[in-house]
Amino acid sequence: MTGCRSILNDFIPNNGGSVSFGNNAKGWIVGSGSVSRGNLKFKDVSLVENLKFNLLSVSQLTDKNFNSFFTKDSCKILSPEINSKIKVLIDQHTLLTARRRGNVYVVDMTTDSQTSSPTCLIAKASSSKTTLWHRRLSHLNHQTLHKLSTLSLVRGLPSKEFHFEGQCESCLKGKQHKTSHKSIEESKTTNCLNLLHMDLFGPVKVASLARKRYCLVVVDDYSRFCWTFFLFSKDETSDKIIALVTHLERQFSLPVKMIRSDNGTEFKNQVLDKFCISKGILRQYSAPRTPAQNGVVERKNRTLIEAARTMLADSGLPLSFWAEAVNTACYVLNRVHIVKRHNKTAYEILYKIKPLISFFKVFGCPCFILNTKDSLSKFAAKVDSGYFVGYSQTSKAYRAFNLRTKIIEESIDVKFNELASTSSFPSAPDDLFDLESFSFIPSIPSSSPSSESCQTSEDLSSIEEDSVSKFFTSFPSHQINSQEANSQNQDDIPSTPLSPVLDNASIDAPDHILNSLSPIENSSSSYAASSNNCLDIIPFNKNHPLEQILGDLSKGVQTRSQLSNFCLHAAFPSQIEPSKYQEALKDNNWVEAMQDELLQFKRQNVWTLCPLPDGKYPIGTRWVFRNKTDDRGILIKNKARLVVQGYCQEEGTDYDKTFAPVARLEAIRLFLAFAISHNIKVYQMDIKSAFLCGTIKEEVYVCQPPGFDDVHHPDWVYKVDKALYGLKQAPRAWYDTLSQFLLSNNFSQGTIDKTLFIKRVDKELLLVQIYVDDIIFGSTKQSMCEQFSKLMSSKFEMSALSELKTFLGLQVKQTPHGTFIHQSKYVKDLLNKFDMNDCKIISTPMATSPGICPDDNGEPVDQTLYRCMIDSLMYLTASRLDIMYATCVCARYQSAPKQSHLSFVKRILRYLKGTPVLGIWYPANQICKLVGFTDSDYAGCSLTRKSTSGGCQFFAGCLVSWQSKKQTSVSNSTAEAEYIAAAHCTAQILWLQYQLLDFGITELKTPLLIDSEAAKNKIKNPETTDKIAQIPQRLQATRSRQKSYTDKRRKPLEFQVGDRVMLKVSPWKGVVRFGAKGKLAPRYGRPFEITQRIGPVAYRLRLPDELSGVHDVFHVSNLKRCLADESLIIPLE
Repeated sequence: MTGCRSILNDFIPNNGGSVSFGNNAKGWIVGSGSVSRGNLKFKDVSLVENLKFNLLSVSQLTDKNFNSFFTKDSCKILSPEINSKIKVLIDQHTLLTARRRGNVYVVDMTTDSQTSSPTCLIAKASSSKTTLWHRRLSHLNHQTLHKLSTLSLVRGLPSKEFHFEGQCESCLKGKQHKTSHKSIEESKTTNCLNLLHMDLFGPVKVASLARKRYCLVVVDDYSRFCWTFFLFSKDETSDKIIALVTHLERQFSLPVKMIRSDNGTEFKNQVLDKFCISKGILRQYSAPRTPAQNGVVERKNRTLIEAARTMLADSGLPLSFWAEAVNTACYVLNRVHIVKRHNKTAYEILYKIKPLISFFKVFGCPCFILNTKDSLSKFAAKVDSGYFVGYSQTSKAYRAFNLRTKIIEESIDVKFNELASTSSFPSAPDDLFDLESFSFIPSIPSSSPSSESCQTSEDLSSIEEDSVSKFFTSFPSHQINSQEANSQNQDDIPSTPLSPVLDNASIDAPDHILNSLSPIENSSSSYAASSNNCLDIIPFNKNHPLEQILGDLSKGVQTRSQLSNFCLHAAFPSQIEPSKYQEALKDNNWVEAMQDELLQFKRQNVWTLCPLPDGKYPIGTRWVFRNKTDDRGILIKNKARLVVQGYCQEEGTDYDKTFAPVARLEAIRLFLAFAISHNIKVYQMDIKSAFLCGTIKEEVYVCQPPGFDDVHHPDWVYKVDKALYGLKQAPRAWYDTLSQFLLSNNFSQGTIDKTLFIKRVDKELLLVQIYVDDIIFGSTKQSMCEQFSKLMSSKFEMSALSELKTFLGLQVKQTPHGTFIHQSKYVKDLLNKFDMNDCKIISTPMATSPGICPDDNGEPVDQTLYRCMIDSLMYLTASRLDIMYATCVCARYQSAPKQSHLSFVKRILRYLKGTPVLGIWYPANQICKLVGFTDSDYAGCSLTRKSTSGGCQFFAGCLVSWQSKKQTSVSNSTAEAEYIAAAHCTAQILWLQYQLLDFGITELKTPLLIDSEAAKNKIKNPETTDKIAQIPQRLQATRSRQKSYTDKRRKPLEFQVGDRVMLKVSPWKGVVRFGAKGKLAPRYGRPFEITQRIGPVAYRLRLPDELSGVHDVFHVSNLKRCLADESLIIPLE
């Protein structure tokens, strides 16, 4: 039938009924005719209305004795004469017969097949299913995928006909190549491992996640099975090959007979030659510059690299994942690559079993990893997000990159989302990989030779990727969370996606920057003041905001033709810390660092070159090299420091006084607690080469710097005028310089903390805390911070000026709701230092039973290692009081540590592994009140039966101080142990009260909470019992302090201005020496006149000239009423 009237001959109109179509529509038969095609004439062809196709009935053809022959490309109508000739041939090859029923042919599936062997009729797979398996199998070529399915060479692959529509773009990106030469299909080997082909490719510009840049590829000639090994350097090749050959011979009981490689020294060396001779292995080398003679492994290199490149392009993962991609490609290709001469996969040839591939997943697809290591709360998420990066070689597990921990984990409990693209995942990988050292952002030096090179961190990545990759093609780019960047700089820069935000830069702060509204928060924007010429490579369009363009707007547009004359100066710090200056002189980065140090000497007028006077001797000098990192652990600078060998100095000749105070950690925490309770933002500054600003009084000569001798006077020495690093008096000289400068500018020192400087203007307060050359400061008035920044910049050269983020290893995060203090970076470095990154986590730092004991019969361990671990943990207790007791207990066995003690220390590290970001939270807007807590165990030490005192102090709801210390005496009862613990806590409370007095807080009544009623009664009871008399006399101070100060039921002693009082000697200890042997002479000195009352419990006294070095403000507990005028009876030295 047909719907076209023009092709019909002998047309006769008639009404032949109707024809039903597939859409339930009908077409009327309006007539019939005939159609002629060559020698064929079709009669009774019906004309059907609305029929869009011409239909030919096969059943009617067979009724006329014609046969139809269908092939892949066409259908042929055969003449009746050929029926008898092909009938026999058809019967021999018939697989299935369809019987005619009416005008259709029907297959009866209930009857047995006509053939003896089963026949599989393959269904056609959908286009999406074909693409999914193509990606799962590392973008396997179409022909091989079709063979795997039709020939059943693997298990787990659906038995369908895979057809491809169009081209895979990722394959075009990764596999496009020139036409290859014909391969030789014949092989001379007759068994596996007879011949191994080997080659090494690298170095890869981008290091892998494990910092490796080379890949060793080994291919078996017979099975074409492949092994890959990743190396740091070429010299590891021999060890890998020896280990591989030994492993293969043991596992397969087959000898390795020949090894074929190129002439590289990684293969052609004495170590490998000796091994091959001992094993009887024949060595074959390709001719020079003839890689075709080693074509098997060369082709395998190309296959692996193209597959890995394609997988990375498809997944969107950074280039640092290339090793994982190569390893996965090797794993997959071993199981799906078909060896032509065997028509089997390489895996089946070697292992004699068909490989299973049903568990294969798309490389780089998002996945969810069950968290079985950490101790989770009941309602915490049970999975971590990540990306699939391969298969485990040693266990039945998947390899996945965990976005939370930034490490690759092997687990079987993984769920995959293969249909989702990497870029659509909620956390794109480039936002996170730079935090864990996977990316490296090059530093751009300042255009001024005298300023520090600006070191930028993650915000530099907001520069458009095209402009960066044009010059830094070997480093993976990454993105920044634009929401975070905008929130941090919303007062400075409008939120434009294309604007580069340069934060966390270390710069010299000019005066015009300090004059801005918020100089410290905007210090990062001053990058433009020193490095305008560095960012000329950044393109911008005509709609870009003018205030966000760094550089001269009057300059002409740089064209592409001018790029040939463009010179980019970029500084990449050296990754190696040299131990000797001879090594440093071979690296330009370290040479520049040393030159910068000497240039700083010249600016500060540190020394003068002169001949060595008679009777004098020079002190040696040496170079110290350190790599400086930021708060994320990323290398930002190479620092070279010239230090003096101060151990050669003689006391009295080269130096006199050396002591210089530094801030205590509890003073820093109290500073931060006071700041958050008064809504004060704390800032930090760092003074560049601070010691060089101090002046020494002694006559000191030093040798010339190693490697930088004066060519005209090589025998001369330097006379030192400033405090060089390494001199014993250098810290004191710097402290004297800084303190005198601050005191001369209307600052006052703290009463007991000499590193605290206070400045009061009306009711406003400025606090400054110093720790050598690191300074933190804050004020109740923003303008006072700006004035202090100007003041310091006018005297000293500043190298950093920003909001407080890191101080003495403490990481500080300030928010309007409070301040968070932690040491997560230090925890990470600590675990890495002691090789505990892969340890199992535990929920407690110390076991309750069995406890730690001396273990005299235990196995000794390295004493140096044990002490190093204890020292590192003790520094961590600056913010982690949860490990304070456990660390102090382990510290008691440093003299003779045993294996059992080391296991206790490692338990603490395992606990830290599970809680790396635990810290202290200081809430804002709390009542400024000081509270103390104390407690003690009883006979906790199994060896000495001594108790351990514990205490903590809170100010404004913030934990500022804590203690855990073994008592020096054996207590006879729990009351006595609690009494001693209360004495120690009271001493700490008194120190905090004096510190708060300097802050201006005069309400100092402090409750001390004790959980022992017996100890509490003993403190309050004025009578002395026999048991209390056994406690050392110095601990009775607790009772007097409690009576005169902390007891709310009794007011402290009061004096009036003009009263004569006696003064205790003890407050002067450490300031004035008494007696010939430094002992305290009389208990009281008298008389002194009160000149001013400071608060309810402190008084200012008029002291004689002999005591001019003593602070004139004293607490009421150090005063006693005096009725007679007597002379000062304290002998002074």
